[in-house]
Amino acid sequence: MRYAMRRIGALALALVISSIVVFAALRILPGDLATVMAGTDASASQVARLRVQMGLNHSLPRQYVEWIGNLARGDLGTSMLTGSTVARQIGTRASITLPLVVMSTVVALIVGVPAGCQAVVARRRRTRTAIHVASLVFGAIPAVWAGMMMILLFGTGLGLIPVLPSQGFPTVGWRDPLRACASLVLPAVTVGLIEGAQVMRYVRSGLSGVMEDDAVVMAMASGMTRRDAALTVGLRLAAPQLVSVVALEMGSMITGVMVIESLFALPGLGSGLVSDVGNRDLVVVQSELFLLSAVFLLLGFSVDLAHRALDPRMGVVS
Repeated sequence: MRYAMRRIGALALALVISSIVVFAALRILPGDLATVMAGTDASASQVARLRVQMGLNHSLPRQYVEWIGNLARGDLGTSMLTGSTVARQIGTRASITLPLVVMSTVVALIVGVPAGCQAVVARRRRTRTAIHVASLVFGAIPAVWAGMMMILLFGTGLGLIPVLPSQGFPTVGWRDPLRACASLVLPAVTVGLIEGAQVMRYVRSGLSGVMEDDAVVMAMASGMTRRDAALTVGLRLAAPQLVSVVALEMGSMITGVMVIESLFALPGLGSGLVSDVGNRDLVVVQSELFLLSAVFLLLGFSVDLAHRALDPRMGVVS
């Protein structure tokens, strides 16, 4: 419990620091924030009204305190472009991005974990070498290029085997779950295969590192084959390291998904952030950047707790 409380305190401090960085980053950029948002054609009176409306006429410490106070109440602000609440916009976009991240993670684990284990326990050297080479090749493929290949192979309208939609998301959203899931399959496979290659290398490295552990040696001395010892005892010993790897890859997937969304015309957080920056809707950008940083920090917090629970050397199982 003391460990968890210390980590919660560190998380809270990190959130405060990230909020300060995001707040300051949008205000140290060249040019007046209200002028940037109003556009080059806005008159001086329009800029002045916008400055008052956004509270930019107040001191920076007061602006920060007001912003943090609104965040604590769940008020992320209102888009200056659409007039809708930022929370609604982010919620709509996150309903696309988060399932896409989850699906990509599942694909990466399905590909990476078995391949990584096989790269260690396979008897034939050629098999181990082939898996290693495949991981290097897939891990080096740019996400945009891989997405284009997926569209040309399987996308409806352009693909050689047109079985899956390659552009857009259903207008009714998740009220049509089959179409919604189908629209995410190609981008999820694109990101999942690339990140799965990274997971495979980490699994291979982690499992190889524990194969000389006394517990694994004892298991083989007790009658287990090398494969059985690796998959039962070895994976359990490597679990803390693998949990950390999966969390890091999920963070990488978030950025990878944000890039690939534009290619597949998905109105998620990534394409939305690019659009908001282009439209100078900096109120939305500020909240989106802070929430993204909070997601990364929460991933790190979850990894710390999971590592504490899984690592036998910690002496804590639950």
